[in-house]
Amino acid sequence: MALRHRLHPHEDRDHDQNQQNQHKSAETFHFPLPSHPSGWAYYSSPDGALPMNGVTMRILCVQNDLRTPPGLVGLGMMRAGARLDVIAPHHAWSSLAPRGGIPVPADPGDYDALLVLGGPMHANNDKDFPPLERTAGLIAQFAAQDRPVLGICLGSQLIARAFGARVYPHSLTEVGFRPLDLTAEAAADPLLAGLPAQVHIMQWHEDTFELPQGATLLMTGPECHHQAFRIGRATYAFQCHFEVTGDIARTWVQTQGEWLARNKPDILARFEDDLHRHLPAAARFAATVTERFLTLVR
Repeated sequence: MALRHRLHPHEDRDHDQNQQNQHKSAETFHFPLPSHPSGWAYYSSPDGALPMNGVTMRILCVQNDLRTPPGLVGLGMMRAGARLDVIAPHHAWSSLAPRGGIPVPADPGDYDALLVLGGPMHANNDKDFPPLERTAGLIAQFAAQDRPVLGICLGSQLIARAFGARVYPHSLTEVGFRPLDLTAEAAADPLLAGLPAQVHIMQWHEDTFELPQGATLLMTGPECHHQAFRIGRATYAFQCHFEVTGDIARTWVQTQGEWLARNKPDILARFEDDLHRHLPAAARFAATVTERFLTLVR
């Protein structure tokens, strides 16, 4: 999520975390459940993988904002037996962010893959958010070592930055479930082959990026052309928020209700209808992409 109207990673969001039901549907699964709509609790992976049949891989997750957790992607990774280590480098330690204050690692270490999530900051704003530079550097290291990288929203912009492409403000703020089209190149892509030619996926961003040199464009949209790309064998950037659950999306809309009413009243008015209409297909997209992404680990 990259909208900056009253949504900042340093806002106070002190509230309790509730226990999670790991088998709820995409509509109701909480990662985690907010106790009130003004904040989103920090998610941290349990010590053991789910299901408890042994950890097959370790994945580092950089959570840039407390209201933007790994959602369906994190759930899919853990259900596949992966250990998901989530850090919140822009946040101080608190009961809300038990792994807050942990810096972005200097190198990949023994992690098999990297997941970088969204957030309200600009991808180049190192002055206010110093961990961004280190995250971009870590992305480049994972890619150089042929370890899979998955970036979502801000994460996709940081991938573009890591490979020397320009990240800049878009002409509009893209919000809500928007139709995205797979490109011809996606038909042969390891993650997207065989998926529906069009899918509506949640969006919330005001920046976009140029394609890095050598990247393959995989998805496009009518309002923001560059929606997904692959660079190299296993580095994937998705501008769209295919990780969201119904509750994650609702929290964003609730916290940004006044801004939406002023600037996107049509999106606000039809949000619940769009959620019920499009989330099931978006969740299937998320499950397939996550499952296939894990097969890229060597």
